[in-house]
Amino acid sequence: MAETINMPKLGFDMAEGVLVRWVKQVGENINKGDVLAEIETDKATVEVESPASGVVLQLIVDQGTSVPVNAPIAIVGEAGEKVDAPAAAPKPEAKSEEKPAAQTAPTPAATTQASTPAASGPVKASPLARKVAKDNGVDLATVQGTGPGGRVVRKDVEAALSSSQPSAVSRPSTPITNYQLPTSVEDKVVPTTKLRQAIGRRLVESKQTIPHFYVTHEYKMEAVMDMRKQINAYLGDNEKVSVNDFIIKATALTLRQFPNLNATLKGNEIIQFGHVNVGVAVTVPGGLMTVVVKDADVKSMRQISGEIKAMAARAREGKVKPEDVDGSTFSTSNLGMYDVEEFIAIVNPPEAAILAIGSAKETPVVVNGEIKIGSRMKATISVDHRVSDGAEAAQFMQTLAEFLENPVRMLV
Repeated sequence: MAETINMPKLGFDMAEGVLVRWVKQVGENINKGDVLAEIETDKATVEVESPASGVVLQLIVDQGTSVPVNAPIAIVGEAGEKVDAPAAAPKPEAKSEEKPAAQTAPTPAATTQASTPAASGPVKASPLARKVAKDNGVDLATVQGTGPGGRVVRKDVEAALSSSQPSAVSRPSTPITNYQLPTSVEDKVVPTTKLRQAIGRRLVESKQTIPHFYVTHEYKMEAVMDMRKQINAYLGDNEKVSVNDFIIKATALTLRQFPNLNATLKGNEIIQFGHVNVGVAVTVPGGLMTVVVKDADVKSMRQISGEIKAMAARAREGKVKPEDVDGSTFSTSNLGMYDVEEFIAIVNPPEAAILAIGSAKETPVVVNGEIKIGSRMKATISVDHRVSDGAEAAQFMQTLAEFLENPVRMLV
C-alpha cells in the first residue's frame, strides 16, 4: 500500500523547510531508512529518510520549494501501483528566494575575469553557503552554483576554497607585518542568519514567558577525572570519553529521581516524560544547535560518547538527521572548554529546565582544616518556576553530586 511522506517537523518552532535536493527519483527502489531528500531549515541541511520501503511513485514538490511542516512531499509504494496525488504544497513567493534572510548581496568587482558571467541580481545561495563564504572571504558572485536553479550550496563554496582561486577568495594584499591599525573604521552592517534569527525568537519567547530561577552547586571532580583516565586507557583515540559524557550520564540518572524536572508545562498540566532524552548544545557556524541523546539514562558511557561525537559532526557539517535534534526532554550547555567558571543558560522551551556547566579546574580547597589542591566544577540549573521550586532544584543538584563524586554508581 502506498505511503505518503510528509515534510518533517524538526524543532519546536519550525514552520517550513526548503526541499534542496531529491536523492531518489521516480521509479527508483528505496528501503526504509534510505535518504530520500535533503531539506534546509533555519538551522541546517537535514537528510530526510524514507519511513517505508518500495518504489518512489511520485515526487510532489520541486527542488528549491519551500514546504510547510507536515505537507506531503513524496509517495512510496509498490511498483505499478496507482495513487491519487495529494495537493502539493504552495510554491514560495519569488521574494523568498531573491531576499534570503542571511543575504550579503555581494557585488562583482570591475576586474572580474571575462569567463565569469556578470551577476544580474543578488546571488542565490543557501544560508549555510553564505556563512561559510563570509567566514572565509569568498565572493559568492564568482562561485558556480550546483544547487537547484544555480543556487550556491555549501559544497560549492568549499570547492572554491580548495581550488584557492584568486577570483573567489579575498586575501590580504599586504604582509601582516606592515599592517597598521586604523584610527577609525566605518560601521559595518552584518545581516543575521536564519539560524541566529531562530535562536533569537526562541530565547526571547523563553525569557518573556518563562519565570526563570537559578541554583548553582560546586562539584568535586577528582573521582570523575581519575575514572575517565582509567576508561580512556582501554579505548582507541576515536572512542575516548569526555568529562561531558560523565555529566550527561549523571544528569540522566538524576532526572530519573526528579521526573518533575524532566517535564513540560501544557496549560494547567505538567507532563512528566517517560523517557529521559538529554539535549546537548553544540556550537555550529552562526550559532548553536541542540542534539539529543535518547534514553541517556539506560545507555553506557561509551554509547553516549559515540552518539554525541557523531551527531555533533553532522551538525557542524549541516547534515543532521531529524532524530538528531528532535525529542529532548531536558537540555545541557557546557562551556567548560572555554575556561568558563560559571554561567546561566536560558530554558529551552517547551522543556522545564536546563543545566549550564562550567570548567573543571584545579583550585585550592580546604579539606579537614588543611589547604590542598582539588578539582572543582560549578554548574547552574535554570528552572521554570511554574513547574518547580528552589528546594527541588537544590535537591536535584545534590543528587547529581552523588553521581559525579562517586562515578562508579554510573557504571553499575
